[in-house]
Amino acid sequence: MLTHIDHGKPTDRPGLLIAHGLYGSARNWGVIAKRLSDTRRVVAVDMRNHGASPWFDTQSYEDMAADLAEVIAAEGGTWDVMGHSMGGKAAMVLALTRPDLVNRLIVADIAPVAYSHSQVQYVEAMKSVDLSLIERRSDAGAQLLQRVDNPDLVPFFLQALDVKEKRWLLNLDTLAREMPKIIGFPDITGAYDGKCLFLTGADSGYVTPEHRPRIKALFPRAQVARIPGAGHWLHAEKPREFEAAVREWLG
Repeated sequence: MLTHIDHGKPTDRPGLLIAHGLYGSARNWGVIAKRLSDTRRVVAVDMRNHGASPWFDTQSYEDMAADLAEVIAAEGGTWDVMGHSMGGKAAMVLALTRPDLVNRLIVADIAPVAYSHSQVQYVEAMKSVDLSLIERRSDAGAQLLQRVDNPDLVPFFLQALDVKEKRWLLNLDTLAREMPKIIGFPDITGAYDGKCLFLTGADSGYVTPEHRPRIKALFPRAQVARIPGAGHWLHAEKPREFEAAVREWLG
């Protein structure tokens, strides 16, 4: 079972399950999850091979969707499900394979397609850090800045570092080996007929007009909304606007 952080108490509204993206964790969503929990229960999970969740040898979307299904089944009922990036793909596969568990679906800045840009360079950057020299998080940050092309990502990666135990809370070997699956998308037939929102960053290139036919084929009731001034990390770059858009759509 995936580890998760629980926010709020059950209400007459469906609970909201949040699935983070690659290299993330439930903690990344703490502020947004807590704020959204004023009207419903919100559960943010650590995906497999991330955070405090179990480590496995696979990172396929079928497996990740099954993990999410296990969490919902244990809680009972149908839930609203929101996923960002890798978590968004896992949420889509969950909705397509277990629609009985998904009330509504929110997909944050990702499309049901394969991408060409690998993220394995960040695995190599994290693995290059000499953890024996780490006394504080900033020590690792200084090393990462020499290897990471986008300095804005360094604080995000550092959230996955256990300084006391001198280890990454990421199964870096499996994530690197399974990267083709992570940037891909399984060949799934059928469609999810529930309500679905694709919430994207206006400055991001992850969801383009070319993706619309594939989105509509799998999610015929999909709506698309954009957050101005936001890129791929829209929930971190524009948290208030992201929260407002989610709250309005769920309401």
